[in-house]
Amino acid sequence: MKLREQILKADARLAKIFGKPKLRGGDPIEALIGCILSQATTDAQSEAAYEALVKQFPTWARLRDARNSEIARVIRAAGLANEKAHYIKDALQFIERERGTITLDFLNELSEHDARKWLMQMRGVGPKTASIVLLFAQQRNVFPVDTHVHRVTRRLGWLSYKTSAEQAHEILEAAIPPKMYYRLHINLIRLGREICRAHKPQCEMCPLNDLCAYYQNTRA
Repeated sequence: MKLREQILKADARLAKIFGKPKLRGGDPIEALIGCILSQATTDAQSEAAYEALVKQFPTWARLRDARNSEIARVIRAAGLANEKAHYIKDALQFIERERGTITLDFLNELSEHDARKWLMQMRGVGPKTASIVLLFAQQRNVFPVDTHVHRVTRRLGWLSYKTSAEQAHEILEAAIPPKMYYRLHINLIRLGREICRAHKPQCEMCPLNDLCAYYQNTRA
């Protein structure tokens, strides 16, 4: 079965199970900070940290001017607070220094490649974070690859096991129809969290096991 056919079948099955999440867009600064907070933690913890952050610092300017230690104290729930506080403050300072104001709306004027490259100039911002900002906030044609998507797509056989997460962005963007980027990104994450876990994947209950190279090679 060709890769595109496998992707279409996988998307259809996952949509039946997990639904078809809708992409609404939003503020790219919010998406950037939210993504930094979400690294190596749960959604509940990162969301709690974000809510605490915007309550304590109701404007980006106030957050930019806050001490790193103060930011870290507020976002403690997200873990790695000191590191994330540095990244958040540095990002806001970088954006204002480069653009004269704290906004990322100008990214819509750039190509996906150039917009992602611009974002990745900031410390703590790699391909995944840059792609999430562009897809989630600006509805751009990019496909973010987080740890769950990377693991699941390699097990399915869409990627080689030698393919890095960075390389995976370009490969999967070329293989997946753009209209499916957001939905499939979200649903592959759910599959990775709930079934195709890093340890002890529940292959027998996976809706994609007949499409999965890992299952065929190790379980079938």
